[in-house]
Amino acid sequence: METVNWKVEGMTCSNCALTISKYLEKEGLENVMVNPIDGDVRFDAPEQTSKEQLAKGINALGYQVTGEQLALKERKPFFKGHLQRFLFCLVFTLPLLMHMFVHVHWLMNPWVQFALTLPVYMVGMSYFGVSAVKSIRNGVPNMNVLIALGATAAFFYSLAGAILNLGADFLFFETAATIITLVFLGYYMEDASIQSTQKALNKLVKSQKVMANMIAFDDQHQEVVFPVENTQLRSGDLVLIKSGDQVPADCKILWGEGSVDESIITGESLPLEKGPKDHLIGGSILTDGTVKAQVTSAADASVLSNIINLVKRAQGEKPPVQRMADRISAVFIPAVLVIAVLTFVITWIVLNDPGSALKHSIAVLVIACPCAMGLATPAAIAVGLGRAARNGILFRNAKSLESFKSIRQVVFDKTGTLTTGKFVVSNFAVTGILTEEEAFKNMVFSLEKYSNHPIASAIRDTWKTRNETRWASIREIKGLGMEGKTKEGDVWMAGSYAAAAHATTDDSRNVYLLKNNALVGWVDVKDEIRPEAAKVIAYLHKKNISTILLSGDRKQKCDALATQLGIMEVHAEKTPEQKLQLIEQLAHQTPTAMVGDGINDAPALAKATIGISLSDASQVAMQTADVVLMNKGLTMLPEALGLGKHTFLTIKQNLFWAFLYNIIAIPVAAFGFLTPTVGALVMGLSDVVLAGNSVRLFVKKVQ
Repeated sequence: METVNWKVEGMTCSNCALTISKYLEKEGLENVMVNPIDGDVRFDAPEQTSKEQLAKGINALGYQVTGEQLALKERKPFFKGHLQRFLFCLVFTLPLLMHMFVHVHWLMNPWVQFALTLPVYMVGMSYFGVSAVKSIRNGVPNMNVLIALGATAAFFYSLAGAILNLGADFLFFETAATIITLVFLGYYMEDASIQSTQKALNKLVKSQKVMANMIAFDDQHQEVVFPVENTQLRSGDLVLIKSGDQVPADCKILWGEGSVDESIITGESLPLEKGPKDHLIGGSILTDGTVKAQVTSAADASVLSNIINLVKRAQGEKPPVQRMADRISAVFIPAVLVIAVLTFVITWIVLNDPGSALKHSIAVLVIACPCAMGLATPAAIAVGLGRAARNGILFRNAKSLESFKSIRQVVFDKTGTLTTGKFVVSNFAVTGILTEEEAFKNMVFSLEKYSNHPIASAIRDTWKTRNETRWASIREIKGLGMEGKTKEGDVWMAGSYAAAAHATTDDSRNVYLLKNNALVGWVDVKDEIRPEAAKVIAYLHKKNISTILLSGDRKQKCDALATQLGIMEVHAEKTPEQKLQLIEQLAHQTPTAMVGDGINDAPALAKATIGISLSDASQVAMQTADVVLMNKGLTMLPEALGLGKHTFLTIKQNLFWAFLYNIIAIPVAAFGFLTPTVGALVMGLSDVVLAGNSVRLFVKKVQ
């Protein structure tokens, strides 16, 4: 299977997305996701599948597959967008509207009105008519069916009135022209509004393509720097990054130091100090300094590229709340057609006026707006995911965004989640023959220097000295610790309680120092608590969300950490299997989020209502989690919870408005209280209202 990503133009609502989805699924493709917001189409296709035939099929539906990867001759339309169509139609529509307010004799001539309406009608049908016919042919009638029927009914009714010379009461040319013109205006406003919902994601996309200073070597082995586009960089290439430059790709610093602004990726506003061997994320800004770095990932495999693809994929998915709207949208257009026909028949019978009957039925056709129901969820999802990405929160799917609304408890792993995973020396004591603390520290450092254990690293970093002891021999004894022999024949050991059990009954220390099997002293280390942990726990309690500590670490340490942070419930010394069972039990009782970072947390993350991982977690944990916090900590967890809840609230508001609009507007139009002209304008504005309500999520306080 090959994953294909296309950009398709011409989609106006979820019905369009449904049409394309049904076509691709009918062709035997899998995992089809169509995003009506930005036109992204993604599917898995067998290798023998003809992409060109698929693209032709989508084009035959009335849409346009764009992209250099296809050997299709893209037909360039005469008009580039809805704004150009609107402006063209407006030139002919304004004189038609003028005669309604100012008596101009020649404008009253039906053939003059016909001549002014014909160009507008042709442009309208080249878009609405073609789209309507193709959608009906494929069994999924779209919004344009209503527009095409309304405009066509008004146009041919008026043409018949002109041919038969039936008088002004039978002329509705201005209605046909105005419907088309105002719907083009509405579509343009809708496109502009929808684009604003994508601004956070577009900002990330713009950061993908930049120029890079690539380092090469000439025949004299001298460095040569020349500019290339970052898309040409490959893993292993060398680049020079100067102060103020955007980092062109994920890379590792080989030489130099600098301050880096990673806010576009992580949401962290403060610059980070980076030096040799540190990693730089493509898209971040080197605010100060100059570095030479080696590219570690090509542009299409970079952190930024993966973020963008993840957000786009999530936008293309439908959360459960959208299913109801989709079911209604599927029967909406046939229902509106039935209502329009009934309106025409009943009004003609009651008023005995075919002109009024036609106007009422056309008003019903053009004011009905399935697009509002179709856009209610995608618009809010696009803004929610965009804001999340801007702040360093990645949702793997839209379902997770919605699931946050019901979370009532959060389970935390300990090491690497509530703590940094980095140990620091917390306490020590000299209990034996060494009387000076410096001599004790020197001896412990001299032994632990040769160990790669995390605890040894903490001691080594804290007590580093140049006056270390020189050993005649040194070795690591698995399960015990480091053993060193001096030239004098003394045997020193820095190890666990297993190495010192014969010399003490105190098993609570991390490292014991022994000389010739006699206890000399001990060292305690502690896992550093993340500085934001206490604040995040307090926030959750304030929101009546209970907190649970779940760890494989010793109970004494877990209880101490829970007391310090104010966590309500503790489950310690649990294996990965026990963690999984507990999470399964908790999630069954009430919606539960799990925050973890290690390989041992992966099964539990997958079983929780929502699994949340940190960006510095293991790859297995990150792949299993539904949500990834990119700023290396828990800082954005409250934002993620708040965004999930407020995005769902926005979806509900949008759906309420969409349903209310149609429930009120269609009967009002049927009873003749709205003209087709006003109906066309209000229909366009309904989508703008939804987009505007969704855009509020960018600035709305969610915590």
